[in-house]
Amino acid sequence: MLEELISFTVDEADAGQTVREVLQKRYGVSRRLLIRAKFKGSITRNGVLVFVNEKLQAGDKIAVMVVEEAEETVAPEDMPLSIRYEDEDLMVIAKPAGLVVHPTGNHPSGTLANGMIAYWKKRGEHRKFRAVNRLDKDTSGLMIVAKNQWAHEQFSRMQQIRTLQRTYRAIVQGIVESDEGTIDAPIGLAENSFITRQVRPDGQTAVTHYRVLARGEGMSFVEVKLETGRTHQIRVHMSSEGHPLAGDDLYGGEREHIGRQALHAWGLSFVHPRSGLAMSWEEPLPSDMEQLAQQFFPDYPCKEMT
Repeated sequence: MLEELISFTVDEADAGQTVREVLQKRYGVSRRLLIRAKFKGSITRNGVLVFVNEKLQAGDKIAVMVVEEAEETVAPEDMPLSIRYEDEDLMVIAKPAGLVVHPTGNHPSGTLANGMIAYWKKRGEHRKFRAVNRLDKDTSGLMIVAKNQWAHEQFSRMQQIRTLQRTYRAIVQGIVESDEGTIDAPIGLAENSFITRQVRPDGQTAVTHYRVLARGEGMSFVEVKLETGRTHQIRVHMSSEGHPLAGDDLYGGEREHIGRQALHAWGLSFVHPRSGLAMSWEEPLPSDMEQLAQQFFPDYPCKEMT
């Protein structure tokens, strides 16, 4: 089945350039996707097939279609979705703690992917589930879902050049003494484990920036920004500094006050790949983290905490 990769109307600035030049330079269509569109899809100008070396005129309507790489095998399952934003290219979703993002052997159904497929099916849309930033099952907060291959590729590029900004809020055990800092320590799989990660010299580069927002009795409330996106990065890095996340028993945290790791994807910001507009969102703390924060940081302004 054909899927629209991108469509646009040529403006004066692009007039006189070839189809290939506009697609690659202005819209960031990779050579790989351009070849797929050429041989396993279609590129049209005003509804007629066009060669990529043909020059464009202002007002031309260009549409690039590609064949889906593989059929979506995730079964649709109705579920409530907290959609914070949606357009033709992307969705911003607020994921609750406890929801797995994509089906796995241990969680074959009931995932965010199942819910998204059902949502699109009801609207008569045939799409694959493409999560841009994945969150652990017990991490809450903002996620981006790309609605087409082109958008997914643009966000992948943003992650590589670090223009996709992700901000987290976490409650960690112990008093973090420095008001702010950077943890630059490689992360890899722990010995004899397929799940647990650890700081190790032969691991992948991982950089985490943190800032202390408040300190309480035996707890610290921190804001964290990722420079890289390794599995369990915040959890591993904070634990390696002697400050495991509250509730994160996998990495040394205690569940006395909260039943999951106290980690929330609080903020997202990026430049929209199609419109070029700067966009940002902030998602308030969920109730379990808010209650924990109020318990240990009663003097911290609520409006800033959420």
